[in-house]
Order: sequence, then C-alpha cells, then structure tokens
Amino acid sequence: MEFKHELVLPNSDIPFRMFVFEGKNGNYQVVKHWHNTVEIFLVLEGKIDFYLNSQYYSLEKGQFILVNSNEIHSIEAPEENYTIVLQIPQEALEEYRKEEYLLFKSTRYEKDSEMIELIREMYQIYSEKKYGYELEVKSYYYKLLHILLTKYKERNVDKERIRQNRQLEKLSRITNYIQENYRNDITLESVAEVFGFSPTYLSRIFQKYASINYKTYLLNVRVEYGYKELVNTELSINEIAEKNGFPDSRSFAKAFSKRYGVLPSTYRKEMKKRQESAIL
Repeated sequence: MEFKHELVLPNSDIPFRMFVFEGKNGNYQVVKHWHNTVEIFLVLEGKIDFYLNSQYYSLEKGQFILVNSNEIHSIEAPEENYTIVLQIPQEALEEYRKEEYLLFKSTRYEKDSEMIELIREMYQIYSEKKYGYELEVKSYYYKLLHILLTKYKERNVDKERIRQNRQLEKLSRITNYIQENYRNDITLESVAEVFGFSPTYLSRIFQKYASINYKTYLLNVRVEYGYKELVNTELSINEIAEKNGFPDSRSFAKAFSKRYGVLPSTYRKEMKKRQESAIL
C-alpha cells in the first residue's frame, strides 16, 4: 500500500483545524494519505481534482466533499483555487461512535447551501478574529457537527469499507497514544507492550500503513508540537526542545531544519518580521 499517515493538530485557539488549502496557487499535488480526522474540502473558487478510495471527483466552485477518518485520499490542484479545509478530531464525535460504527457519506455535494454558508461564515469570522471570535466559531462548529450526524451519516455501511477503516483505526489508536505521551521516553518496545504487540509487529504496522518507521514518526510528532510552540509562545528554543521530548536544543534544531528547511531561530525571526510588516 503506497500511502502515508498524516499528523493533524488542531489550530491553537479552536478545537479543530481550519485553513485555506495550501495548493491555492495551482500546480500542486497531495499524495495518497490518511489521518484520524474527518475532513471537509469546500471549493469557493476554481477547481481541484479529488481522489477518495480510488474514486475520482472533480470539485468545482460551490462543491464540497466529506472524507471519513482513516480513508485514503489524494488531491491534485492544477489550477488556482480558493478552498477551505476543515479537519475534525475523532474525539468530537466519540460518544456517537461508541453506539455504532460511524461513517459519513463520502461523495461530492453542491446543493447544500446551509453547509456551504456555514463553513464560509466560520472561516470569515475566524480570519477577522474580532473580540470573542472563538465562541462564535465554536457555535458554528457544533452546528456543523449536528448537521453531519443528522444529515450525512451513512446508514448502510459496506463491510469491506469497515474492514479497511478498522485496519487503519488500529494504527490510529497507537498514534493517539504517541501524541498523548510524546514528551516522554517512549520506545518502540514500550509502546508495543502497552498494546500487547511484539516490537516487530508494531514496526511492521508503521511501515505498512504509515509508510514510515516508528522512530521517524515519533520525531515528526515532537517537531510538529515544537513548531506550534515556536509560533504561538515566547518560550526559548531550549525550553521548547526540553518540553517536547528532545534531549537538547541542537537535536530539536536539527529535526526542525530537516522538516522545514530552516533553523527554528531563523524561522521565528522571519515570522516576526512578517507580523510587523502586516501591522505597518
């Protein structure tokens, strides 16, 4: 299976992730991947080519698509577009998932004006960040969750679809555990013991379903959380390193540079310059 697992972290100020698709300038491709969040792509301008479970969808202005957690998908954006993406953590719907195997209808939609306007308004409010915006965005978010449950829930789920989803869900439980404990010294052996697997089997799961080895995945998690603190706090590089499971600032800088192509200190300086320029 040639696809990879993607780590998804919520925005720092809301309980989900919302952003403008990074392929907005066109000539952009996202390879086959999966993650343990429900995802919505809403195209407001232009078009994108979407592949979900090997099924092709052409998404044009005013159309959106739902992607269940653990479903394999890829995107091609040959042209300029303006697409809003929402990624909803599994925990948001956990109590409903306990009752039954919860999946949403994975198809293209274009006539649900309520959903389209809801997402559009959410992002507008979030972008403007006026006083109390967090509360207003969250109110829209819970409305969206209610619409998903009452309007888009799959009634008759294909058994093969459930089987594949559960295979990836097995790894999702492990990656969730890693995200909760990444600050600690968690080895492949210790995680395997927690889940009752042999280290060899756990290593094989990562290679098969995440196309990455355990050590690299853990390092990526630590770098991602370190990145969030780099851009959202005034902690020193050394404090960020120690807080996120790195032995020292040098090891954090090395891992950060490998992932983002620049040292964390340089990235922070450039970010502050951009913020100051935006204010002026």
